[in-house]
Amino acid sequence: MFGSDTAIVEEVRDEKTEKMIEYIKSLKAIEEAIEPYAEQKRELRKDFKEQGWLTKEEISMTVKAYRMMKNEVDIEQFVNIFDSLSKAARGGA
Repeated sequence: MFGSDTAIVEEVRDEKTEKMIEYIKSLKAIEEAIEPYAEQKRELRKDFKEQGWLTKEEISMTVKAYRMMKNEVDIEQFVNIFDSLSKAARGGA
């Protein structure tokens, strides 16, 4: 009985390992497909900084604002939470 239980555990472990390998292969393919776009994003950021149009910080804040708008973040609620956390971090909570 114990021997067959061990075989089942090994089979499950092998199946899990196979799925992990399958996942890694798929992830690698996706990352390779995305890389040209990631490079375009890096170049865009670099161009805007080199032209003096935006600083690194301005680009960062612009992207954050865009993502918040895209995700329909309630800005009033966000500011309230941010203020509360800021006060707590300063010891004023």
